[in-house]
Amino acid sequence: MSTLIQDPNYPEQVLNKASNIKLLICDVDGVLSNGQVIIGNNSEELKTFNIKDGFGIKCLQKSGIAVAIITGRNSKIVEKRCQELGIEHYYQGQSNKQEAFDTLCKDLSVQPEQICHIGDDLPDLPLLVQVGLGVTVADGHWLMQQHADWITQNNGGFGAVREVCDLILHSQNKLEAIHQDYLTKAQPSGVKQ
Repeated sequence: MSTLIQDPNYPEQVLNKASNIKLLICDVDGVLSNGQVIIGNNSEELKTFNIKDGFGIKCLQKSGIAVAIITGRNSKIVEKRCQELGIEHYYQGQSNKQEAFDTLCKDLSVQPEQICHIGDDLPDLPLLVQVGLGVTVADGHWLMQQHADWITQNNGGFGAVREVCDLILHSQNKLEAIHQDYLTKAQPSGVKQ
């Protein structure tokens, strides 16, 4: 069985920026979730997360790329999701995200040009314009789209983060190995490709 690794045909400038990334910082509402907040009877906050995004994050981590969260809201469910995904660096209740950003740069010894930030709305704009790869989601605010290096095809909460993970991995020649690993696992034993 022959393998076909699809080249998504990313713009060269975006690939160059992505090839330097050592840290992905994600917003939550409107990026990892669809932006809707459901508040239950007991003031319990509910959000939905996309499993594809979670798998992409795990692939980044296994490939040596750190992932962090900086979000303006406080939510127990975000803490739980970070624990599930093994995201150690998450900052909630950040109305001004710069302080958390500066802390991450120092703690992880990364420069802004080695960071990809994905956000959807104006509180994310200051980080978007100072990182090496600024990304917004397909349904991101128009000003974010105007200043982003790249815009995902998917809306926030619907696989946009996975797109960014694949972009970074592809740019660093790590995605094909992941694909090959799963293609190999899909082969019946004894069958060679």
